[in-house]
Amino acid sequence: MSDLLNRHRTWWQSGILVVLGMVVFWPSASFDFVNWDDPAYLEHNDLIKEWSWQNLKGIATEVVTRNYAPLTIFSFLLEHTLWGLNPAGYHITNIILHAINGVLVFLLVRRLSESSFVGWMTAALFLVHPVQIESVVWISSRKGLLCSMFMLGAMLARMKSQPTSRDEGRYVFFLALALFSKAHAVVLPPIMLLYDLLVRKKTVAEALPRQVIPGFMSLLLLMLTTGAQNSVLGGVRGHMSLGLLHILAVDVTILWQYMAMLFCPTDLCVMYDPPTSGIWPRVLIGIVGWVVVGLGLWRIRRTHPLWILGACSFFLLLFPMLNFFRITTLMNDRYLYLPCIIVFAMAVSVVEQMLRVADSPLRHLLDLISDSTKGALGFVVITSCLFLTQQHQTVWAGPESLWTHALSRYPDMPLLRIQYAVTLYDQGRLADALDVMNRALKECRPDELDFERMQQFAVDWERELTTKQATADNSLKHGA
Repeated sequence: MSDLLNRHRTWWQSGILVVLGMVVFWPSASFDFVNWDDPAYLEHNDLIKEWSWQNLKGIATEVVTRNYAPLTIFSFLLEHTLWGLNPAGYHITNIILHAINGVLVFLLVRRLSESSFVGWMTAALFLVHPVQIESVVWISSRKGLLCSMFMLGAMLARMKSQPTSRDEGRYVFFLALALFSKAHAVVLPPIMLLYDLLVRKKTVAEALPRQVIPGFMSLLLLMLTTGAQNSVLGGVRGHMSLGLLHILAVDVTILWQYMAMLFCPTDLCVMYDPPTSGIWPRVLIGIVGWVVVGLGLWRIRRTHPLWILGACSFFLLLFPMLNFFRITTLMNDRYLYLPCIIVFAMAVSVVEQMLRVADSPLRHLLDLISDSTKGALGFVVITSCLFLTQQHQTVWAGPESLWTHALSRYPDMPLLRIQYAVTLYDQGRLADALDVMNRALKECRPDELDFERMQQFAVDWERELTTKQATADNSLKHGA
């Protein structure tokens, strides 16, 4: 029996990961759509409602919600054909994609670390960690799931000691699919270049030519996406007017907040409002912290090139979301979907190395720790994450629970007030929606764009409420 398990170890380890990923997020199959990009991608998107040459052309050429992601929109077309606007089908597809990504993470990390334990534990944490909830449960995050799947496939094809020309071809193919899913894949060629330089010990002259075609593809998509972000109202928010150095200072604090979220994921939210003023003490402490991390990595640069690659990849994967090129939010949980792999792999590797150090002062104690005990510790960590994930994901069950939870964290955030008011309006609670919007106009400090939206909503809803009241009064008079 043990021989059979050893021969098929990869299969049963992968199978357990798939079950784990499906179990932890299966409750979301009963969740509704949320009014946060879901209407634009699905309910109001004519491109996915029927098969026609015009729609296929539109999918291939048009921008949807400030993103050029034709493969993502095509996936919605396929699903709309199968189950229309039943949210369960879209949720289940997201869950399946996440489970597949977990298996790909296992295969990739196992290969790079040469440790089945590191690979499996990293993948398990990737699958069940609460920070992944937004990426999996939010249907509109499909583009991130698809892009990540193809990016992981590209890395599996290319990250070998001696990649063949066929491997290079597969890498380019998967990169193209990733780029057509989401422009975030533009960071993959720099990561591959660093892999060749740091791990394979290639010279720049040897490594750079291999990334010319992938780099050119990424540049084209980057130009397309930049145009999309500037061609749709709201793509680049006017309030994001901080100078570059100020943004860099804010990023220093956000990066540490991301690290805290990975190790203590108990205060997650659909939106965050990180402070941008009065933060200089935190910035200085954060800079000192990152300098210490950098010096530590510099000391092991020759003996642990994978750690250097991991650190560089972590920042590259987050770079598009750090607002050097302005986007509409400063931080989100979904931005950690791929970067968390690196942090988890490093943490698990440290634990494994501690158990291997022969001259450790704790060697007598460590000798007593068996593989079963190590497995038990892993079980405790995974079970804890699974519990937190199942507990928090119910926040995403529908728009009202989503925005109510967010407002409990940031009651004066204008965008959250708007979304909550729109939710009430969609439920037919017109008077309540108008009351929320009017109070938001008095109590919040929205930027120009949000202020105009809030005023327009208030005017339109006031007019609609007046009309309904007049109609009701006339009905009463005629009835009398």
